[in-house]
Amino acid sequence: MTEPPEQAPQQPTPPPPPPYPYPYPTGAYPGGYPPPPPQPYAGYTPPPSGPRNGLGIAALVIAIVALLSSFSVAGGIILGIVAVVIGFAGRSRVKRGEANNGGVALAGVVLGFLAIIVGLAFIAVWVGVFKEVGAGDYIDCLQNAGQNQSEIQKCADEFKQSVENKFSVTLTPTP
Repeated sequence: MTEPPEQAPQQPTPPPPPPYPYPYPTGAYPGGYPPPPPQPYAGYTPPPSGPRNGLGIAALVIAIVALLSSFSVAGGIILGIVAVVIGFAGRSRVKRGEANNGGVALAGVVLGFLAIIVGLAFIAVWVGVFKEVGAGDYIDCLQNAGQNQSEIQKCADEFKQSVENKFSVTLTPTP
């Protein structure tokens, strides 16, 4: 006969866990909602953000570009006006304490006004040059020529001759 296999001695069952100190187990909330967030400290304000100096810098950059392009009249006047408006907006930020580059914004305003003045002065220069070379006569000639190509070419030749005589230069067409 065969002997029955030996069985391991039985270990006692562990005692049940102690009851929870709270009515609900850890990680479970009544109704499925988490607890409310903690209240902020009284008197706490978020840290201040840095100064917003972008408008003053933009005014100065646009004013410099306006001065450099003031010979084109439109560039100086239009960009000068934009620089002045943005410069005043930058100055108002400084007065409200949002920016700290009041001098840069003021420089943008001043250079913007200067660009406007230089642009207006160039209008007079361009009108004088326009009259001196006989451009008004050239435009009248073109209007009288209509669609007649030989008359248009005649007007162009007369204008070219006028410019060469006024400025003592020889205009050669580029191939």
